[in-house]
Amino acid sequence: MAAVTPRKTNEPRSRKLSIHVVTWNVASAAPPQDLNDLLQLNNQCPNLDMYIIGLQEKTCGILSLLSDPAFEDTWSSFFMDVLSPLNFIRVSYVRMQGLLLLVFAKHQHLPFIQILSTNTTPTGLFGYWGNKGGVNICMKLYGYYVSIINCHLPPHMGNNDQRLEHFDRILEMQNLEKLDIPNILDHDLILWFGDMNFRIEDFGLHFVQEAIKKQCYGDLWEKDQLRIAKRFDPLLREFQEGPLLFPPTYKFDKNSNNYDTSEKKRKPAWTDRILWRLKRQPKDDPCTTRLPVPYFSLSLKSYVSHMMYSISDHKPVTGTFDLELKPLVSVPLITLIPEGLWTMENDMLVSYSLTAEFLSSPWDWIGLYKMGLRHINDYVSYVWVRDNQVLSSDRLNQVYINVSDIPETEDQFLLCYYSNNLRSVVGISKPFKIQPRIFMGEDLPGKIQPQI
Repeated sequence: MAAVTPRKTNEPRSRKLSIHVVTWNVASAAPPQDLNDLLQLNNQCPNLDMYIIGLQEKTCGILSLLSDPAFEDTWSSFFMDVLSPLNFIRVSYVRMQGLLLLVFAKHQHLPFIQILSTNTTPTGLFGYWGNKGGVNICMKLYGYYVSIINCHLPPHMGNNDQRLEHFDRILEMQNLEKLDIPNILDHDLILWFGDMNFRIEDFGLHFVQEAIKKQCYGDLWEKDQLRIAKRFDPLLREFQEGPLLFPPTYKFDKNSNNYDTSEKKRKPAWTDRILWRLKRQPKDDPCTTRLPVPYFSLSLKSYVSHMMYSISDHKPVTGTFDLELKPLVSVPLITLIPEGLWTMENDMLVSYSLTAEFLSSPWDWIGLYKMGLRHINDYVSYVWVRDNQVLSSDRLNQVYINVSDIPETEDQFLLCYYSNNLRSVVGISKPFKIQPRIFMGEDLPGKIQPQI
């Protein structure tokens, strides 16, 4: 009996993305020299795909606010310096005074990340001042809607109702229906984190300190204001959080691991939190077919604080997640193919093909980058695709990129196609090398193939 050949299927396979989330109130401090523990770089095989980093109380003086729009702020530059050699690219950021939100991703994911919007919601000083509030990045990740919110809520024990009110206000202000983006509650994933400033009620300072010394954190959970609020607030209840198995992250004496020894002797609390919410699924209907499970699921792998960092009165908190999804988009909108003899003395011929649904713009461009680029504007050369086309057809388009001004180097390069309409990279080439200049009398090398 002849063997049966399995039928090929065009359905995309499920993917698992590892996402590392960081929240830290840095109390206006400069970055420390070593962030390896915070970023899981001490782990020999972290195998991460994305970093999502939210800071609060980043330096926000007048000079900083005036200079940062023109120059990279120190924290953003520091994270890019650390992560870009590992092939992480800053795909988006947003800042509101002391609040900063950064998203990094491995370069191979860029064609499947579409930044839909960045948004700021000030809630300080009657809603006009950004010392408190939230910043948001809304994106499509492999076709799924993902919203990321970094917040700083009002402080002090007695302001719990105000914290909950600001939580609701930030959430309401993220609805961007005018941009044809679904209501945030219809997004597949909301990641919400920051200095939420929730405190531990009722228990006295001595009781809290003794519970922390004995690592009896469970004794304190029942009086944690956020956990109490989740019991009574139906919307807040939909947000999940990992177990608080680490010491309260506030308030420490700076440059130490000692809780507040000042005259105020503030009571420790878990002010720094990471929450998430998955889109509500319709209730089971016997007349409908259920979606494959898991087609989009999030699992928490680690939820910890990092006691080794003492530049602030807060300790940073990180959460590492596995996001398993069945891609709704599995083919890039643009396929880039560098062709011909790539040398420093010739223009580079670049071929690219478009999918039928891609709508190009006169402001689309192709950038040439060294591997290890920091962000999308970190190109060494670029070309406007409409102005420099040498061939245009339904199946294939070609442009030339001038590489004669690029210093000779052994570095590898990438090509990225940037869509002005989508404000995102929609195509990326495989890494390749550009040959040094060819001198008279030397043999011409053959065609250089892209490196994998």
